[in-house]
Amino acid sequence: MRTALYDLHKELGAVFTNFMGYEMPLYYKSIQEEHLNVRHSVGIFDVSHMGKIFIRGKDVEEFLSRITVENAEKIKEGMGQYTLLLDENGNIIDDEVFLNLGREYLIIPNAGMHEKIAEWMEKNAEGDVEIEDVSNEYSILAIQGKLSDEVLKEILNIDLNLKFFGCMDVSGNNFKMDFEGRCIISRTGYTGERGYEMYVTPAENAVGIFKKLLEKGGKYGIMPVGIGARDTLRLEKGFMLACNEFKGGRNPIEAGLEWCIDWEHNFIGKNALLEFKKREEYEKLTFLKCIEPGIPRQDDVVMKNGKNIGKVTSGNFSPCIKKGIALAYINKKYINFGENLIIKGRREIKAEIVKGPFVKKGEC
Repeated sequence: MRTALYDLHKELGAVFTNFMGYEMPLYYKSIQEEHLNVRHSVGIFDVSHMGKIFIRGKDVEEFLSRITVENAEKIKEGMGQYTLLLDENGNIIDDEVFLNLGREYLIIPNAGMHEKIAEWMEKNAEGDVEIEDVSNEYSILAIQGKLSDEVLKEILNIDLNLKFFGCMDVSGNNFKMDFEGRCIISRTGYTGERGYEMYVTPAENAVGIFKKLLEKGGKYGIMPVGIGARDTLRLEKGFMLACNEFKGGRNPIEAGLEWCIDWEHNFIGKNALLEFKKREEYEKLTFLKCIEPGIPRQDDVVMKNGKNIGKVTSGNFSPCIKKGIALAYINKKYINFGENLIIKGRREIKAEIVKGPFVKKGEC
């Protein structure tokens, strides 16, 4: 599959890769250069491979609260939230962002998950709830970096003034360019930097916006960024990738995501999680920083004194700290900050257990 911006990516010299069935730009110049450009100034991504599902109806808040770990009634109009969808066993089906747009909610499933999530929602729908999968009708552009506001001001004639996770509809009259269709903007992203995401329909209209952002953002150093840098950016901040960190069935407690659970309401999987919390021993997601040369990779084994104690879920080279970094599930009795372990893949790499994120705000 291809996004509506595929031809533009080719014109810009993208090197492509297959990700969850989509031909996506891996990089245009280099992963490291694009990564650092986002950290130091601003970059623009095509993330249209992500899903887009609208939910409407008078019972939508009750429905969202039941199928996610968030109490949707607490999320005001014009705001969004990061949350999780669990199965009856408390395992994570997918992590999502949802946006409260007033008359409707927009849910953003991970790439390749929108059909499964829409079907699962239909199966669990009760009352006055309408579910519409519009994944093929919308493009998503992510403008990320400390200069993202300045770049957006070049194409918009309004002051966004959005709080973190704030969202709003932007009409054609709000653009300093010809634009027809609908555009929703949220102050969200997957890089750990200040940034925004634009949800555009018809999907092909995002091509003109992408081009204009590159043109007007040139004086701010904007560059197109592929999913290679998107992955290293998210990993430096300890953000999870669903097909890595939730693979095989992991729950929020194992994944270190209990902070996003509102325990004061009922949701699918709650009882199973309460039972799991009684366990004394289980694996937990852990941050590992290499203290000698080497790059950890997914499925590398984590060892302590010759014993297998866990497995890497995400590993890569950090362009900011110039070291290999990894997320790994490790038996929690071995998790002691500052202790050294061995990551064993094609070679053995000594690594240290650290507190996340690997790169804190302003450190790069």
